[in-house]
Amino acid sequence: MKTVFLMIFILSTAVHLYASARKDTKLRNVTKPFILLSLLGFYALAARAPAAAILLALLFSWIGDVLLIPKGVKWFTAGGIAFMISHAFFIAGYCRDIDFARIPGALVVALALFFAAAVAILFAKLRPHLPKALFYPMFLYLLINGAMNCFAVFRCVSAPSAATITTAIGAALFFVSDSSLFFVRFKKDSRLKTHFLVMLTYSLGELLIVLGLL
Repeated sequence: MKTVFLMIFILSTAVHLYASARKDTKLRNVTKPFILLSLLGFYALAARAPAAAILLALLFSWIGDVLLIPKGVKWFTAGGIAFMISHAFFIAGYCRDIDFARIPGALVVALALFFAAAVAILFAKLRPHLPKALFYPMFLYLLINGAMNCFAVFRCVSAPSAATITTAIGAALFFVSDSSLFFVRFKKDSRLKTHFLVMLTYSLGELLIVLGLL
């Protein structure tokens, strides 16, 4: 059965990416809810002992996807809140596998500075295009995504393996996806004209996170 869910994930993602490239909003809206829902089903069945934190992280990612379908600031804000909760649950899931005694303090500082600088640079470019009410909430959201990335790296450093590296790469793709989404949604003269890159990095990122956790 887990293979069925994985195939649904692959198929719905492929169709959604096609729709994104073609700017077919109707097909995008129809296929989007199936992406994370099928990945959630795959993880639940493939894991020997599914972690509650990861199940909730995937569930809130799915809720975020659904809430982002309608247009409007209120829906965008609600979707962002769902994804913030999702990142918090991912962090909780990563922490189960982290031996914090093995994490150098210098790495913590370096990663914090890196993501703080990356977010600051991105928002310096976005600021003229964002609604004032959304600037600081979105800034905070991307910092939380960066924190999720930091804990994925800590997990990798604590127990280096193909699995932990895979999850860390997935988390990085999630950060790229969110950064791209802000430009697609709000910067009208952006080079990113469609949601293709947003959804490619998002879907692949979530899949790699799950595979690394399995």
